[in-house]
Amino acid sequence: MVENPNEIDLQLWLDQEVIPRQNRLKAKFWKILSDIGNAIDSEGLVKIHSRSRGVKLSKGNNLLGFPYHVLDLIRDFDQENGLNIRLLNWFGHGIFLFVLIGNKHPKAPLNQLKSENWLFDLSETPWDYPEILLNFAATNTPKENEIANSSFYQWHKPIPIKSASEIKTRILDELKNLNYLLSEKMG
Repeated sequence: MVENPNEIDLQLWLDQEVIPRQNRLKAKFWKILSDIGNAIDSEGLVKIHSRSRGVKLSKGNNLLGFPYHVLDLIRDFDQENGLNIRLLNWFGHGIFLFVLIGNKHPKAPLNQLKSENWLFDLSETPWDYPEILLNFAATNTPKENEIANSSFYQWHKPIPIKSASEIKTRILDELKNLNYLLSEKMG
């Protein structure tokens, strides 16, 4: 629906349930992601990457006008030797798992991620989610020159959710699979 820029939607403005409803939904997701963060074994993260700084949950209200949550694991964002696992819950778009690996990391599991159906991100920065997710700046068959010319290695995978009851389980399963893959190659 195209909105007339000169009209003000007074019905929406006076709807006292819209904002509280959205806030309840954000609080429910915050609780789910907090539970997931608390379920992660911090010692296991250190085994994968010795410079792990643990788990951090944060939120924002405006990623292209939509609220979002970010759950970071490991939190070493160095684009040469670092490692970060990020879960992005982007309202209106979905839940996505990202793994950022420094482009000089000696144990980067590029082939393993490719074989597990992860998408290699082709954006200029690892945080350009609109470019990666909406403009499809990613590939499941990265060329050697795309990998060689990247200033960072980042892969992502959407986590399809079909029902509210499976949110936590689906996310934890994907994180366990990724952590296993990383610990086998990098730990």
